Amino acid sequence: MRRDLVEAASRGDHEAFEVLATSVGDRLYAVARLILRQTDLAEDAVQEALVRAWQQLPSLRDPDRFDAWLHRLVVNACADQGRQLRRWSQQVRPLLLDASVSDDTGAVADREQLERGFSRLKPEQRAVVVLHYYSGFSAAEIAHMLDIPEGTARSRLHYATEAMRAALEADARQSTVAQNGTA
Repeated sequence: MRRDLVEAASRGDHEAFEVLATSVGDRLYAVARLILRQTDLAEDAVQEALVRAWQQLPSLRDPDRFDAWLHRLVVNACADQGRQLRRWSQQVRPLLLDASVSDDTGAVADREQLERGFSRLKPEQRAVVVLHYYSGFSAAEIAHMLDIPEGTARSRLHYATEAMRAALEADARQSTVAQNGTA
């Protein structure tokens, strides 16, 4: 059924494309929101990606790869937003925890630590982390989406994870020093 919708949309069927866009719209917005951290920019990125998808859909060779292809367009649109504003590192601070996390002090502190660690990552590492941990894509799928070798996707994920771990450990050490009052 989904393949039929993709094929119909690639032949110019607006209704089929609308059904497809509606079915993945929330997920696309969530990915863009996590990457850009600003509602208006995320909405713009998704809109831009959907326009590109409509224009480029006839060139999609494998209809079964539609979702991955569309995610790639969203990630690219997010990168474009960042470049246009020349403030990519300030804007790409995705939420790593679900918004439904309770607001108790520990959860808020953990979330802030994650965000600080995440903000230190390079943009290409952030994109891979969001696609893997938030959207659930494998390294092979991410590589295909971003048009990079699978080893590069795995490497970015590994180094991003290590960088986050180091940042969290440094924050924990600082917190311990502050609590104990010793250097």
